[in-house]
Amino acid sequence: MTSQQILVVDDDKSIIKIVQAYLEQAGYHVLTAYNGTSALHILHSEKPDLLILDLMLPDRDGWDITSSIRNDKRLATLPIIMLTARVDDSDKIVGLELGADDYVTKPFNPREIVARVRALLRRRQLDQAEQLDYLKVGSLQLNLGQRTFTLDDKYVEVTPTEFNLLKIFMENPGHTFGREELLEKALGYGYEGFGRTLDTHIRNLRKKIEPDPKNPTYIQTVYSIGYRLVEA
Repeated sequence: MTSQQILVVDDDKSIIKIVQAYLEQAGYHVLTAYNGTSALHILHSEKPDLLILDLMLPDRDGWDITSSIRNDKRLATLPIIMLTARVDDSDKIVGLELGADDYVTKPFNPREIVARVRALLRRRQLDQAEQLDYLKVGSLQLNLGQRTFTLDDKYVEVTPTEFNLLKIFMENPGHTFGREELLEKALGYGYEGFGRTLDTHIRNLRKKIEPDPKNPTYIQTVYSIGYRLVEA
């Protein structure tokens, strides 16, 4: 049985009860919170391995909490799956831009939640077990053991999914990856056409590493195929 801890945050107790039951059956230890304030307290005191976060909460919304996490060095690398009852793609994109690694739209199949949790945590474990300490392409450098990224020797905060994408690119500089391949490699499963999710993660990365994100020199778009990393 795994000792990994998952924090589930939702103001709907019935949803928490269902998700908790399925995650516990899968072997995870589940922590719960019904509002943003309690969630942040648990995050700092218990340091869970992954967060499942509802977008709409009574005190602080999921966007605000995600932003707080990504701006806190103690929590910045925490994988986040966002739950949303909204169907507008723009809401999901905002969550990804703020640093969420994945999103699930309500209503959902609890088994899908478990599958996505496993995929994100498995990807994280594989990265932590990586024998090679560093990857370097031009002025980009990844520290695989510490899961940190530097640009021109300056530390840059990246989300777990952004780190995974950089690792894939930097292991294969110059190679063109298709969207579906990148999503599967970065998150551990296919998105079946959710190309906009990947595009959002790429756009976020460009904002962090490109001198001019609108005219990228590192992460280049290959028309009708996907993306590649080149040494600037």
